[in-house]
Amino acid sequence: MSKIRVAVIGCGSISKYRHIPEYASNPNVELVAFVDPIIERAQHYADLHGAKAFADYETMLAEVKPDAVSVNTPNALHAPMSIKAANAGVHVLVEKPMAVTDEEAAAMIEAAKKNNVHLMVGQNQRFMPPHVKAKQILESGILGKVLTFRTSFGHPGPDNWSIDGASSWFFRKPEAIMGAMGDLGVHKSDLIRWMLNDEVSEIAAFVGTQHKDTDVDDNAACLLRMKSGTMGTLVASWTYYKGEDNSTILWCENGVMKIGTHPDDQVIVELRNGTVEKHKVGAISTNDKQESSGVIDAFIDSIVNNTTPAVTGEDGRASLKVILCAFESQATGKFVSVN
Repeated sequence: MSKIRVAVIGCGSISKYRHIPEYASNPNVELVAFVDPIIERAQHYADLHGAKAFADYETMLAEVKPDAVSVNTPNALHAPMSIKAANAGVHVLVEKPMAVTDEEAAAMIEAAKKNNVHLMVGQNQRFMPPHVKAKQILESGILGKVLTFRTSFGHPGPDNWSIDGASSWFFRKPEAIMGAMGDLGVHKSDLIRWMLNDEVSEIAAFVGTQHKDTDVDDNAACLLRMKSGTMGTLVASWTYYKGEDNSTILWCENGVMKIGTHPDDQVIVELRNGTVEKHKVGAISTNDKQESSGVIDAFIDSIVNNTTPAVTGEDGRASLKVILCAFESQATGKFVSVN
């Protein structure tokens, strides 16, 4: 079988730490092009991988005609770039949030369908071993119904993660559109939808800028009710200066499950009958300690085997909608119906 020819659009931190190394280690992939407006960044990876460098993605699509692309650019560019690529007959893996409006997300799904290409969204929380294990335990029925939950994603902010530090696009509203909610909150709305196999029906939220020198949100605290009646909280923060929190706790009929709360025992199940099970299943990736995301391999698998991507455009759209409704709740001071 000939290799899948992949181009990476945007050569910032997510490409550096996740996409590029994971494509490079996938035996079915040939990296053929890198795109970045700062051409030196693209050239660096092109030299490393025997590929071509471009400052402009449209020129790249026309000249290289890749089989697939990763769209790892500022949030506001996700939709236009993904749609252009799909219209060129190219499979698309887009970073989260997949778009900045529901209309954009719908247009991306439509473009992929019309051109018969795959669209996958980089919601990597689903692939992390502790989350995979937790979903298996939930599905086993041992804990019974999930009654309430809290899920949180906080770290010191993109000033520490982004290749451009404090001058990153993450802090510029025209490019980012949203801050911590688009960066971290959408990970958690996707996780809770997937893990509970449920949809968010209502949300209330405080979303604001507490501390960073930016006009995008750096913190959000949200109250969610799921379709099943389960309720809980979702927190996203760029001001956890004393360290990252990427944990989820599920309080269920028969006990509690703690995910990512302990450095060694990533999943802890404490049943009401006194039994405690601890699972060492591998860490959740952090900015300081990168683990393989699983996203790239899943994307390539879906192309090679012509199967539905593990995180579809519809998934990305539903997870984004939760975040957009949180902003609406902040603006109106009301509970917002999501679905």
